[in-house]
Amino acid sequence: MPDESKTLDPAVRPAAATAAPSGTTAAATPSGATATAGDSPVPARAHRWTLGLVTVGLVLAALNLRPAITSLGALLEEVSEGLHMSGSVAGVLTSVPPLCFAVFGITAPRLARRFGPVAVVCAGMAAIFTGLLLRPFASGTAGFLAASALALMGIAVSNVLMPVIVKRYFPDRVGSMTGLYSMALALGTSVAAAATVPMTEALGGDWRIGLGVWAAVAALAVLPWIPLLRDRSDAGRPGERAATNASAPGTSAPGTRAPATGTDSTAPSAGTRAPATGTGSAAPAEAAAPPRVTRSRTAWALGCFFGLQATGAYITMGWMPQIFRDAGVPASTAGVLLAVTMVMGVPLAFVIPRLATRMRNQGPIVVALGLCGLGGYTGLFLAPAAGAWAWALLLGVSNCAFPLALTMIGMRSRTGAGVVRLSAFAQSVGYLISIPGPLLVGVLYQHSGGWGLPIALMGGLMVPQMIVGTLAGRDRTVEDEC
Repeated sequence: MPDESKTLDPAVRPAAATAAPSGTTAAATPSGATATAGDSPVPARAHRWTLGLVTVGLVLAALNLRPAITSLGALLEEVSEGLHMSGSVAGVLTSVPPLCFAVFGITAPRLARRFGPVAVVCAGMAAIFTGLLLRPFASGTAGFLAASALALMGIAVSNVLMPVIVKRYFPDRVGSMTGLYSMALALGTSVAAAATVPMTEALGGDWRIGLGVWAAVAALAVLPWIPLLRDRSDAGRPGERAATNASAPGTSAPGTRAPATGTDSTAPSAGTRAPATGTGSAAPAEAAAPPRVTRSRTAWALGCFFGLQATGAYITMGWMPQIFRDAGVPASTAGVLLAVTMVMGVPLAFVIPRLATRMRNQGPIVVALGLCGLGGYTGLFLAPAAGAWAWALLLGVSNCAFPLALTMIGMRSRTGAGVVRLSAFAQSVGYLISIPGPLLVGVLYQHSGGWGLPIALMGGLMVPQMIVGTLAGRDRTVEDEC
């Protein structure tokens, strides 16, 4: 996420505050973040145990941001039969995650300004626990959808605020801590996909028990945040409002950093296009009016690219195990195949952003990922069972368009304010675009009686994804077009 000028390393805050008189900008901290007088994002002397507790909380929270989705995908056939769902209704169920992310994620910054990000994340973990606990006991489709929506609401707000927590408590280790919770997120996604079916069979074969087990994991994620609720220094303060506003969904683009400030500095800081500002500047670059991204073709291309890659990801999480099972692959193996697809995001989430920031044009990466997707879907169409492991690997590589999209968001604006606007716009548009995809796959599956047409649709969507991704990857900024 772009380092905003309102964040300061607790270890160096007192010195920086002393050095910066009222109304001036403090010198850059070693982490590359800057502070302005009067802000108060973090208590001055954060104890080591507090940082350790936050680290544990981040890891446990990240582990719980996807099991509600991937555990359901592994047992979708049993759930559909148990609740007497048609293919179309099951498609609605797989469309709920992006819908909730679009609707509830946008409320996270406002809630964090009112109650503080720690309190909202704690409430989000509690919502995940409650939704996962209630979901198996639903007697009908409506109750199951409502409980799922509650869990997904908690996921949505927590997902948005993870980068805010990282920035607030670890301003000098944003990259490493973001990598830590990204790995935990991918691990939780993969483990839920691989372990749900075997665990369900070991516990008697009841899908309700298999889904309900994940509520216990979510309960553990609530515990580290409870002691941190005493820290309300972030709620309602102007400095934290600015930082939280800057943390719209997906602003944690790798490779981006806030413009450093220093005396007579004119060189741009590493990883950004924003020029540094000196103490003699009339106003920092971040204070300039943010661009109107709705007028930018690059912004629209990014939004469409984000939406198409999200469509593929949610179709994969919701339907891929069922595709393999219908091809004769055992249920437990189908879950492991989904886990393989998801776990590819662990190493590639580090490699792809680093590679993208070294290239002026990210179009070649977009095309390479798209071709992997086309290869995977072609294999699913022609020989789903025979080459199942190869298709799972190819689709796992293709799904790594997500970290690439976040990286391009950070590179397509010169300023932190522009990145915030662009991120909010691209993700809002993207999640709205992704909602119909899983539903349409369910409808086609029900009415065509097989997977040929749905898989053809999935593969066909890779073509426009490559086109708009190539447009979004051009070496330009939204400021150039607004």
